[in-house]
Amino acid sequence: MNPSILKESLLGNSQLKSKTVFLLLTGITFFIRFPFFFRDYIDRDESTFILLGQSWVDGYLPYTQLWDLKPPLTFAFFASIIFLFGKSFVAIRLLGALLVATTAFFTYKITSKMTTTQVALWCGIFCIVLLSLFGSLQGVMSEHLCMAFFVPSMYLIISKKGPIWLLLAGLLMGIAVMVKLNMAYPVLLLGLFLVIELFNKQKKSTLWNVLAFGTGVLLVILLTILPYYMSGQLEVWWKSVILAPLEYSEARRFSLLKLAPTFIVIGVFLFYCWKNAIISVKDRTSLILFMAICGVLFSFFKGGRINGHYLIQIHPMLVIFLGIFLNRLFLRNRLKISRKLLFLLLLIPAESYMEYVNIVKNKIERGTFFNGEGFTVPKYILENKLETDTIFFLGYHIGYWNLGVLPPTLAATHPSNICRDELYPFFDNPRKNSLEELKYIMEEIKPKTVVVRKGRLVFDRDEFEENEYIDAYLAKHYTVAATVEKAEILQRKEISKQ
Repeated sequence: MNPSILKESLLGNSQLKSKTVFLLLTGITFFIRFPFFFRDYIDRDESTFILLGQSWVDGYLPYTQLWDLKPPLTFAFFASIIFLFGKSFVAIRLLGALLVATTAFFTYKITSKMTTTQVALWCGIFCIVLLSLFGSLQGVMSEHLCMAFFVPSMYLIISKKGPIWLLLAGLLMGIAVMVKLNMAYPVLLLGLFLVIELFNKQKKSTLWNVLAFGTGVLLVILLTILPYYMSGQLEVWWKSVILAPLEYSEARRFSLLKLAPTFIVIGVFLFYCWKNAIISVKDRTSLILFMAICGVLFSFFKGGRINGHYLIQIHPMLVIFLGIFLNRLFLRNRLKISRKLLFLLLLIPAESYMEYVNIVKNKIERGTFFNGEGFTVPKYILENKLETDTIFFLGYHIGYWNLGVLPPTLAATHPSNICRDELYPFFDNPRKNSLEELKYIMEEIKPKTVVVRKGRLVFDRDEFEENEYIDAYLAKHYTVAATVEKAEILQRKEISKQ
C-alpha cells in the first residue's frame, strides 16, 4: 500500500486547533459523566479515597488515622479538592471529568504524530468512552488520576526536546507512580528507552535529558517521603507505600487462566500491529507507546490480578493503535461511516442516558438530584437521632463522610480491608486476622448502629468464616430499625434482651 494513502483519513485532512479539540473533548466528557456527579458513590475505592482525603485535611497524614492500599498522592488529590471546595461530590466528579478530558486530549496529541488529526480526534473520543463507561468508571479512580499525568508525560517525551521538558516529563511520571505504584514498571521501561537512545546517539544533550527525567521521577517520590521524615514516621511510609502493596500482590494473585484472556487478546493485537508496521522500531512514537503497554501488562502479571478499572492504565495507548488499525481497514476496503453506524455510536453512552433519567426522577420524587444510600441513610440516621459515635458501615461507607464520623478501626476504612489479613502488620494492627478484627469491633467497640446492604453478603463469597460470623452476630444482637432503599439500618438490642 502507498504510504501516502495511510495518511488519508476517513473524514479528510483538515487541521484542527488544539484549543478547539480540548473544548470538544471536555464537552463530550462532561456530557457523558455529568449525571454521575450526583451519585453517593460509584466505586468503594473512590469512597475510601475521599475518607483519607478528609483525614489529611483534618491534619492526619495518610496511613496514620485511616489506612488504605494506595500511594499518598491519590489521597492528596482528594484532600486538595476537599480543602478548596469542602464536602462537594460535584467538585470531586468535575475535577475527575477534567482528568479524563486531559488524558483524552493528550491521547489525541500523540495520535496526531502518527496519523491524521481526524483519526486522532476519534481516538480521543473513544478514550473518553473507555475511561467513563462500562462498570464503575464514572467515579474518580486512582487510574484516572495516574493516566492524567502519565499520558501527558509520554507526549513530552515524544514531542519535546531539552532537559527542562524531560524534567517536567519525569515529574509527571513520578506523580503517576505515587498515585499507582504499578506504574513504576512502564516508567522504568521508558527510562531504559531514553538510556538506550543515549548510547545510540552519544550526545551530551541526550545525557542531560536522561538525568533530567530520572531526577524528576525521584524528586516526586522524595517529596512524598518528606512529611513522614519530618514527623518521625518514615517507617509508616515505607511499610504502607512499598511493603504492603508487594505483600498484597503475592497474597491476592489470580490464576493464570483468569489472566490469560486479557494477555492473549492484547498480545495478538499488538503482534498484528507489529507485523503491519503500525508499531515499528523506526517510529519512535509507536515504540514508546508499545513499551508503555508492555510495562503496564508486566505490572499486571507481576501483581497477579486484573480488575476492570485496572485497564484504564492501558486504554489510552491501546486506543491509538486501534484507531490507526481501523483507519487502515476502512481505507483498504474503501468503507465509509454510514448514518446507521453513527446512530449506533450515539447509543454507546446508554448508561449516561439512563442516569440522566434517574437524576430527574430523583429530583421529582425527593426534591434533590443527589441520590443513593450514601445520602439517604445518613439523612435517616440524623432525622431519627440514631447513635453515630460508634456507627459501623458494612456497606455504603461513604456515609462516614456525610455524617462527619470515622470508621471504628483502621482496617475498617475500606470494608474489604478487614478481610485482608496479610496487610495488618503494615499498619501495626494489634489483631492478627479478620475474625479477631470483627470480634473486636462487634464485641468490644459494640457499635450501636450498623449499616448493611439488604439481601447481600457482607463480604466476598470466598470469605466464608467472616460472613458466617457477622451474619450470626447481627442476627443475635441487632434488629432492623429501617430499610432505606437497598440498605438496612440495624440497631443493637438492649442488653437486657441479649
